[in-house]
Amino acid sequence: MPGAGLERNAKLGLRRGRLAIEARIDLHGMVQAEAHAALTGFLLRARAAGHSYVLVVTGKGGPGYSEAFAERGVLRRSVPHWLRGPELRGIVLGFEEAARHHGGGGALYVRLRRR
Repeated sequence: MPGAGLERNAKLGLRRGRLAIEARIDLHGMVQAEAHAALTGFLLRARAAGHSYVLVVTGKGGPGYSEAFAERGVLRRSVPHWLRGPELRGIVLGFEEAARHHGGGGALYVRLRRR
């Protein structure tokens, strides 16, 4: 089911470092269109490389982060929708908020389908 969380063992393994985060992308500071394209390309490449678990850093969109954008935390809210969307549904098995040391609320663990 797309957008499902991760299995308990996977979540604990990632949090405790027993499961490797095989690749990571940082979307901080990108505008939505740029971030969406970067995320899609990253996930397709990661899956092609045979990766199972990757980290997507959205940032938390905290106050004062960028006064140029009135709406803050837009990537943090948008990325889960993109991961569940038709374009990525075929390659994303599930995702979950990352542990604090991996970025907490500003990052997601993403499980990719096997090729």
